[in-house]
Amino acid sequence: MVTTGLPPDTEADIARVTEALHMATPRWNVRILLALNEPPQRYSQIATKLPHLQSGQLHPKIRSLCDAGLVERTEYSPRHVAYGLTTRGRQLLPVLPVIATWAETYLEKPQVPLSVIEQVEDSLTLLTRRQAPAILWVLKTRDEVSARALAHVVIPDGYWTNIYPPLRQLVADGLVVSEGSRQPYRLSPSGAALGPVFGALSMWAAGRPMDHAARHHLWGRPAPSAAPGCLPWASHQARTPAPAVSTAPPAPRPGPVWRGGELFSHAVPVRPKTALPTGGARR
Repeated sequence: MVTTGLPPDTEADIARVTEALHMATPRWNVRILLALNEPPQRYSQIATKLPHLQSGQLHPKIRSLCDAGLVERTEYSPRHVAYGLTTRGRQLLPVLPVIATWAETYLEKPQVPLSVIEQVEDSLTLLTRRQAPAILWVLKTRDEVSARALAHVVIPDGYWTNIYPPLRQLVADGLVVSEGSRQPYRLSPSGAALGPVFGALSMWAAGRPMDHAARHHLWGRPAPSAAPGCLPWASHQARTPAPAVSTAPPAPRPGPVWRGGELFSHAVPVRPKTALPTGGARR
């Protein structure tokens, strides 16, 4: 059954990104992964690092991360069980500074400074909105597009007006903009700057190194050899010319350096001068 009108490679990539987002986004998941970024620990040691999370909440969270393949449980004896990150779980950690850098640059600035981990959690909440990766990708490939045309690509099997609830949410979040009713939609500066974030998530989900996320075939800048009017797909060129790819924003500045307990503190790095003067995307 066709679920979108996207090219197969694009649809598969967006599905991977969406799945990665849903692994990381549930409340406390990122904090648990960061707490486990050490040699395997016993349950009581993990609970001590997360005092705001009750024991009855921590256990199912760890179990779900084990089921997702991000955490492994090692039983040395019935009374000695340790938990640690799997290779996949450890490979996910370098994605988090990419998300934090985008949040620090583009999200609205609260009156009370937020910790880096809170920046990441706020960003993940925005990016897991329904249909968000697919909508943002279509808008990335075009300067602007109507709601009806967008619906024909993102939800071709559904009634086209069903695109409005997720679109309105993305507008409210500050990732998409429109001049008004029946006017076309386009990416805001904060939405256009999400390429490195989605590219890093895609690379991780595909089990590939993130060194070249900036040149990702969907989310990065177009390769110099790409034919005019065509998108560089994963394994083949599109059979018909695709809409022109809009110019990608400058690559984000290097993310903050994370050191142990600083993740959970409220010490926030100096904000980049490129922060949006109007307050940025909504948290």
